Amino acid sequence: MEKRTLGKSDVQITPILMGTWQAGKKMWVGIEDADSIKTIRAAVEAGITTIDTAEVYGDGHSEQIVTEALSDVREQVQYATKVFANHLKYQQVIDACERSLKNLKTDYIDLYQIHWPSGAFNSEIVPIEETMKALNLLKEQGKIRAIGVSNFSREQLAEASQYGRIDSLQPPYSLFWRQIEKDLTPYCVENQISILAYSPLAQGLLTGKFPRGTKFEQGDNRADNKLFQGENFERAQQALDKLRPIAEKHNASLAQLALAWLIAQPQANAIAGARYPQQAKDNALAAQVQLSPLEIANIDAIGRIVTDRLDDSTVMWNW
Repeated sequence: MEKRTLGKSDVQITPILMGTWQAGKKMWVGIEDADSIKTIRAAVEAGITTIDTAEVYGDGHSEQIVTEALSDVREQVQYATKVFANHLKYQQVIDACERSLKNLKTDYIDLYQIHWPSGAFNSEIVPIEETMKALNLLKEQGKIRAIGVSNFSREQLAEASQYGRIDSLQPPYSLFWRQIEKDLTPYCVENQISILAYSPLAQGLLTGKFPRGTKFEQGDNRADNKLFQGENFERAQQALDKLRPIAEKHNASLAQLALAWLIAQPQANAIAGARYPQQAKDNALAAQVQLSPLEIANIDAIGRIVTDRLDDSTVMWNW
């Protein structure tokens, strides 16, 4: 898979990244460690060499699973992890990074990201200058190669950028969830900041595998996802029906079509999760789907069946 430059850094990433929230098990059901390890390994063997995790995914369990899967090929992959909103004071950032380095059994992290801005989830308000001071030190020490942020608004991204180089933004972004296009995408294009889209398949909705009437098990975070509820869910089904012929033309699945559309957007890359090896292999194949400008425009219009009726909230879940 052809690599792309992360922001202005010297880190090279794949346009499809492997997401590992589910490997942490917390807020997911039916996840087995053995499956997660095989799936992460399969992703890398299929060409997806950039792996996204976070300290909060199972309180470090996801990071440890990534290590079990990939420690013997560490130099061939790129690790992206995150510090949570409750660890943004100067020393907390340093300590959190050390824990992640230990969990990942490595002496450097390719991309270290602020997972949520200060104040999220009732966390203590910490000046971004203080957090960035710690991140800049870690970068100078060679413990991290690039700094990124996740779930930041345009204003928060611009403020953080005053105190150091930000090479990536990780927002929720998919054909069915496109708020970032209003103001964040233009800012990222102007400042050469890579967009690492999470939930690029709208938590599986864009796979077409959740028909009308789907009910989720207790504990599955998708039960709280706005896109799986009421009229939003019905409009998504209508859009999927219109997308199927385009996917079939390319001998691609709906998921591959949605990923191909996303990585064709300005500065955009897609973090795709997977429970099983075949899903990871299928995600990797999306990088080979070549869409014409007309097809991209048609897919864009179909996606608006859903997005034009959403409110302005940037949070995908009713938490």
